[in-house]
Amino acid sequence: MKKNPKVRGTSLSARLRRGDLMVADCPSRDVLKHMTSRWGVLVLIVLQGGTHRFGEIRRLIGGVSERMLAQTLQWLESDGLVDRVALNVVPPHVEYSLTPLGKEAAEKVSALADWIETRLPSILASKRKES
Repeated sequence: MKKNPKVRGTSLSARLRRGDLMVADCPSRDVLKHMTSRWGVLVLIVLQGGTHRFGEIRRLIGGVSERMLAQTLQWLESDGLVDRVALNVVPPHVEYSLTPLGKEAAEKVSALADWIETRLPSILASKRKES
């Protein structure tokens, strides 16, 4: 990992543990991409409401394709934010919920989503000025 001048004075081990999003090859960028993708944010918000099956999540998130939802859930699961439990029932089904880490992440992206929705009139007014 290349050094970022803003974190001089911080030990190498501390920088490696924390990550540095400004460095091109920092692995934290993948987590950021997964969490803040359009579908990642919405999945985290939906799962704040509790455990859901795949079909329920898809119905709650308008416009997400089955493929994109499956990929997003896999990303979030591999990042340790979503827990996937396959139940041994007939017919078989899978349930998704947030891990403790996922609950923290969902709080953060929910705050951003709330801010966007609250400030949407101002944002739209700015867009109209540009047109």
